[in-house]
Amino acid sequence: MDPQQQQRAAPPTPRPPAAGGGGGDFSAIFTVLFTFVAIAAMTIVPSSSNLKQSLSILHQVPEGHVGVYWRGGALLKTITGPGFHLKLPLITHFEPIQVTLQTDLVRDIPCGTKGGVMINFEKIEIDEKMKDALQADCTRYAPGIEIISVRVTKPTIPDSIRRNFVQMEEERTKVLIAMEKQRVSEKEAETQKKIAISEAEKHAHVSKIQMEQKLMEKDSARMQEEISNAMYLAREKSLADADYYRTMKEAEANKLKLTPQYLELRFIEAIANNSKIYFGNKVPNMVLDQRLLGNFLQDVVRKGNLEA
Repeated sequence: MDPQQQQRAAPPTPRPPAAGGGGGDFSAIFTVLFTFVAIAAMTIVPSSSNLKQSLSILHQVPEGHVGVYWRGGALLKTITGPGFHLKLPLITHFEPIQVTLQTDLVRDIPCGTKGGVMINFEKIEIDEKMKDALQADCTRYAPGIEIISVRVTKPTIPDSIRRNFVQMEEERTKVLIAMEKQRVSEKEAETQKKIAISEAEKHAHVSKIQMEQKLMEKDSARMQEEISNAMYLAREKSLADADYYRTMKEAEANKLKLTPQYLELRFIEAIANNSKIYFGNKVPNMVLDQRLLGNFLQDVVRKGNLEA
C-alpha cells in the first residue's frame, strides 16, 4: 500500500443566515451556548483518548501520518496532512493513519535444510506479517477490501553488473583458496619442524643415555680391574709373606738344628757307617783328609755362630 497522494480539502464554510430580528439573536445565543458547552466538556470530562478526540476542536496530525475523518459514521473524503487542524466536536471523528513505509527486519534467523545444515540469514522480510497488518488496517478503515497476497519483487540486475559480481566472487574464492593453501602449508611446515625437533631431541637423549651407559660400563670395568689387581697384589703379598715366613722358620730351625755337636755327631756317624777298609800307602792320608774335613766343618759352624 503506497498512500503517497494526499487530498486536502477545507470543510465547506456555512453561509450566514439572512439577517432577521429574532433569528439573528437566536443564532448568536445558540453559538455562545454551544461554545460554552464545548469548553465545559473539554475541561470537565476525563481525558479518554476517543472521547477527547471527539470533544476536541483542535487536533494534531503527526509527521508521517494523514488525518482521516468520519461524520455520522460515514467516511469523509477529506484527508489532512501533518499539522494542526480544526473539526466539529461530537460530530466529526478523527483518526491518524501512518503513510510511511514500514519494513520489519529479523536478523540471524537459524534455518534448517533437509541435509541437516543450519543457515543463518542476515536479513529477511516477513511478507506474511505485512499481509496481516495491511488486512487489519483495511478491515478497520475500509471494510470489504481483502489482501490476497504480498509480493516483494526481485530487482533485475544488468548482465554487466552480474558478471562483475561473479568475477569478484571468483577472485574472492581464489584468494580464499590461496590463503587456505598457505595456511595448510604453514601448518604442515610447523608440523614437520616439530617432528624434526622431536626426532633430534629423541636422538640426542638416546645418544646421551648410550654415552652414560658406556661411561658406566668403563667405570665398572675399571673398578673390576682395580679390585682384581688389589686381589692379585694381596694374594702375591700373602704368598711372599708365606715364603718369607717359611724360609725364616726353616732358617731358624736349621740354626737350632745344625749345632757343632750335631755336626760332629753326624760326622762320627758317617765315619762309623763307612764299612770300607783301605790298604796301602794312602790310608794315613785318607784318614788325615777326613780329619781336615771335620776341622773345616767346625770352623764354618763357629763362624756362623759368631755372625749370628
